[in-house]
Amino acid sequence: MNHAQAKLPLQALTAVGPVDGRYADKTAALRGLLSEYALIRQRHQIEVRWLQALAAAPGLPELAAFDAASQQFLQQLLNDFGLEDAAAIKAIELRTNHDVKAVEYHLKAQLAKHAPLLPATEFIHFACTSEDINNLAYALMLSETRAQLILPALGQLEQQLASMAGQYAELPMLSRTHGQTASPTTLGKEIANVLQRLRRQRDTLQAVAICGKLNGAVGNYNAHVIACPELDWLQLSQQFVEALGLHWNSHTTQIEPHDWIAEYADALCRSNTVLIDLARDIWGYISLGYFRQQLVADEVGSSTMPHKVNPIDFENAEGNLGLANAMLGHLSAKLPVSRWQRDLTDSTVLRSLGTAIGHCSIGWQALHKGLGKLAVNEEALNRDLQQSWEVLAEAVQTVMRRHGLPEPYEQLKQLTRGQGITESSLREFISKLELPAADRQRLLQLTPAGYTGLAAQLARDVVAAAGD
Repeated sequence: MNHAQAKLPLQALTAVGPVDGRYADKTAALRGLLSEYALIRQRHQIEVRWLQALAAAPGLPELAAFDAASQQFLQQLLNDFGLEDAAAIKAIELRTNHDVKAVEYHLKAQLAKHAPLLPATEFIHFACTSEDINNLAYALMLSETRAQLILPALGQLEQQLASMAGQYAELPMLSRTHGQTASPTTLGKEIANVLQRLRRQRDTLQAVAICGKLNGAVGNYNAHVIACPELDWLQLSQQFVEALGLHWNSHTTQIEPHDWIAEYADALCRSNTVLIDLARDIWGYISLGYFRQQLVADEVGSSTMPHKVNPIDFENAEGNLGLANAMLGHLSAKLPVSRWQRDLTDSTVLRSLGTAIGHCSIGWQALHKGLGKLAVNEEALNRDLQQSWEVLAEAVQTVMRRHGLPEPYEQLKQLTRGQGITESSLREFISKLELPAADRQRLLQLTPAGYTGLAAQLARDVVAAAGD
């Protein structure tokens, strides 16, 4: 059997990509937002809204204002738009070989069902280039996706991290700089660092101004002005775009230049990078035994090693977020670049937005699941601290510096570097220092677990800010 020629029906098992295949259940929410159906639905909406805007505009007497019944008919077209309508438009596209023209023809057929709208049929897509419709459609798609999926998903992760940061604000943990033992921190403070970073990137994404344009074939309103010079097309265009909830871009070529999509993609990339960093760190802490993972009875960690409970959620998150960033990086670099007034390279690339954000969503869900399965192993955290008295060398030499003792750094370097320092050997060194009694006593009472500076306060400050 030639499997390459087999006509298999499309389903999760036969999908070419994992976003609509293996992970279809995790990306189902994206189908109404970023699929081709969603693109066609938004095109259809914009064509109807533009027709309504023209009918309401002064200075176009050939298009009479719509009565209430006609307005209701058009609104019903929008309300009732579904898969059957999108399929009908796709069938027209097979004949026209043009996706936006197919929407126009479909709408003309729909208006023919309501006699008062028949004179308006040639004002569908009036003075528009396809990109007038497409740029607005993608803008609405990404606006809805940001509001309905992306920001809630990142917000859910923020809530998880805030809960962990608050719960473990005072739980001491050994730091590791360059993979070596370093001044202690708290688990909550390390989680708070991620929370602070993620919140900043989420705010950046939320602040991206989603832009749109409607200005004709090369951005100059050529057809608009020649057909109806008495109408204020600049004002009408701005009002129309802003009524869609978008920012009006007044100066473009045939295409809206997509700079805002690059900003959007970059903000998503940076959010994902923060989360990849988190996933790798948690993976490492699981390896050190700082976290245990809740067991799922029927899950298999290894096909040959029965004891294994692998950190698969964090590995899945890292992999999918990495794939997403690779695609988002290309979108960011490519979309703002177009030859002269227009080329079509952006058209095919934009169709991958759903795939890129699909991998984001898969990664976020994996991370959310993984964080929810963690249980802190305080015994392991304490054991590492008790075996790392050398980390107090920083504290001792800094107090020595304050009081002018000779070569404090060099003395502690000789005592601790590359050597196994114990509690007793360090305290013996401290007891011989010519320090004020109160400072000497404070150092003698210090333990690795107690040497966390302002970590707990810093963690709580971030958690408090998250609740504002």
